[in-house]
Order: sequence, then structure tokens, then C-alpha cells
Amino acid sequence: MNRRAFLTGATAIGIAGEAFRPARAQSFPSGAVRIVVPTSASTPPDILSRIIATALSDGEGWTVDVENKAGNVMTIAAMDVVSHPADGHSLFPVNAPIAALPTLMPKAHFNLERDFVPVIQTGTGYNVLVVSPSLPVNSVGELVTYLKKDTGKHTFSSGGTATPAHLIGEMFRLETGVQATHVPYVQFPQAIADLVNGFNTYQFITTLPVIELIKAGKLKALAVMGKKRIAALPNVPSIVEAGYPKLASEDWAGIMVKSGTPAPVIARLNAALDKAVNSEKARASFAKIGFDSGGGSPEAFGTLVHAEIMRWGKVIKDAGVKLNP
Repeated sequence: MNRRAFLTGATAIGIAGEAFRPARAQSFPSGAVRIVVPTSASTPPDILSRIIATALSDGEGWTVDVENKAGNVMTIAAMDVVSHPADGHSLFPVNAPIAALPTLMPKAHFNLERDFVPVIQTGTGYNVLVVSPSLPVNSVGELVTYLKKDTGKHTFSSGGTATPAHLIGEMFRLETGVQATHVPYVQFPQAIADLVNGFNTYQFITTLPVIELIKAGKLKALAVMGKKRIAALPNVPSIVEAGYPKLASEDWAGIMVKSGTPAPVIARLNAALDKAVNSEKARASFAKIGFDSGGGSPEAFGTLVHAEIMRWGKVIKDAGVKLNP
């Protein structure tokens, strides 16, 4: 399936789903539904998937199993779903980092837009730009000015090469024209500790691990990297408010299924998942990990995924990012 087919296929789901809903949707599911998570237990995708599984079971009465198939840059989970029938019983949870894979791994065993079709965006998380409290800046604009004063002396850290934190950092460099050296860490807690102690200049990071550090004054938050402020950090401006709308980047999550899954089954899944992620219990659980509940059509999610693949592909090429050999 090419990219045009990926997007038009999502559009057709709405039409075909209404035309043929009685024949297929009423008999779905015929057994347990599997959510095949491409990361290990207790990671954000796993936590989200378990919240969704519980909400689906509560709302629909379905048996929903969460299976962790971590490894090989999401390939093990993806190929597991592809190896099963295209009947909607195997769900592939995806999030923002997967949009970088088509560019980073053009010869991967799976192609996201060929082998999968979108079902729904399940939620949105947020990253935040943080610095050490000792750094003499209090806004994104001041940080940019500061970085341009001592060219070549500054660093930004991340949890590894080609991670979202790294790619957002490269986009920041490209957009603002600052010069800073990327410092990837194998041990993520060490990256945070070194930033707190001023060994690196700045970092882009998902909000959950640093909210308490920000509130305690151990890190200084300059902007939330989304289009709006978030409830967890109400006094921190969005990157749009800070004057850099092109840098807005949200940590979206969603569900896809194998290409060839019948449109009415996808429509049934979409409706059930929309109800699940917007239940009161799921919303509360999402909020605890810094996520907003999602929803919407397969077409809308497909459009988002395609746009993100294009966006991060350009950043990766322009910045010369390559995976570690």
C-alpha cells in the first residue's frame, strides 16, 4: 500500500463502514483482541495500552490481552501483527517515534504506510524544554540569544540517538540557527541528573519524569512543546506562545491494524476505542501520566501519521541523523 492508498483507504473506511456495517461489525470480535506493544512493560506505550485494554473490556465486554513484543526498533511487534490475519483482532499501538523509522530504516522489514492502516488517535502527550535553574535565561528567546553568544560551547542531552528528544533538539537547531552538540545518554536518569547539575545546557523531555523536578525548582521549564499550555504545568507557556510555532511537536499515540482489515471492522474498532479513551476512568488514568485522551476518525489519524513521517523525515535528512551502527 503506497502513501496515497494509506490516506484514501482511511477515507474509504467511513463510507464502507456505513454501507457494510451489519455484515461484519456485528460479529466482531469473534475472540480475544490482542494489543501487541512494541516496547517492554512499564514503558509509556505499555501503560497506555493497558489503560485502553481495561477501558475496552469495561465498555464493550471484550477480552483484551496486552502482549509485549519489544525489540529490533519495533519490528518484532509489527511483524507479529502482520503475521496474523487481517481481521482486527491484532492491534498495533504506535506513537510519535515510529514516524522517524521510514527515514532512519528505509530497509526495515515493515513499512508503516504499506502494511498498516489507521484506526484512531488514542491520545496526546507533551514534551517540555528544560534547563538548569542556574542558567541565566527565563524564556526560549533568551535561551536562543544565550546559545548564540558562545558558539560551539553548548550541549543538549537526550536518552539516545534518534529519540524524540534528539530529533526535537535537531529541529530546534535548524529552526533557530543555534549551535549545540548533542549528547546521547544510555542511562536516561543520568541525563536528567547531569542537566540538573548544569553539565548540559538544555534538554527536550517528556513531561512525566520532570514535573516534580520543575515544581521543586530543580529544573527550569521554558516551554511546553505543544500548541497549548497543559494542566500539569499551567504557568509554563507553550512553544507557540513563546514565538516558535514551527517547533510545536506533540507526542501522539494511536492504534493501527494490518492492511486489508475489512472497513466495517475498522469502523467498529474506531467507535469502541473512541468510547474507551474518552471514558471518565481512562481520562483520569491518562491525565496521571501527562496525556490527553484522543479520538476522531481513521482518516484524521492517517493524515496525522503521514504528515509526521514527512516532517521528521526532513529533519533527519537536514540534520544528518543516523542510527548507531
